[in-house]
Amino acid sequence: MSAAMVPTVRIQREDFDVAAEIAALTQGRADIGAVVSFSGLCRDEQGTLSALELEHYPGMAEAEIARIATEAAQRWPLQGLTAIHRHGKIAPGENIVLVVAASAHRQAAFEAANFLMDYLKSRAPFWKKEHRADGSDGGWVEAREADAKAAQRWKPSE
Repeated sequence: MSAAMVPTVRIQREDFDVAAEIAALTQGRADIGAVVSFSGLCRDEQGTLSALELEHYPGMAEAEIARIATEAAQRWPLQGLTAIHRHGKIAPGENIVLVVAASAHRQAAFEAANFLMDYLKSRAPFWKKEHRADGSDGGWVEAREADAKAAQRWKPSE
């Protein structure tokens, strides 16, 4: 990790602009050769979902995501890393999460973005509640085993 590179981590209610976030990370930088971004959107689950409500513990969630973003910056030679996660009620089609990794070379950017997203999907301290289009309560969403399994590939070998 370069001494000056500090990951940007934000948890916010308001939407974000993907292009503006990439531009902010890369503006005036001639040392960046690759930018990999992932933006996650709320699905409508075949028309059954009216909104997904995300809750978190303020302070704790930011600290945990900053910890894993710093780990990514230590594992790969990155010039920049941004992670933004929304909370509150999010309608289908709206942004939920953004990860942008910048590096001199594509492989590091791809791997760092994958690593951070696997963590966000499997271990970040967010709770999701479904609001159904028919007005019924969809309940809390359980963590998916596939997400936890995907994150296992990043554990250090023993």
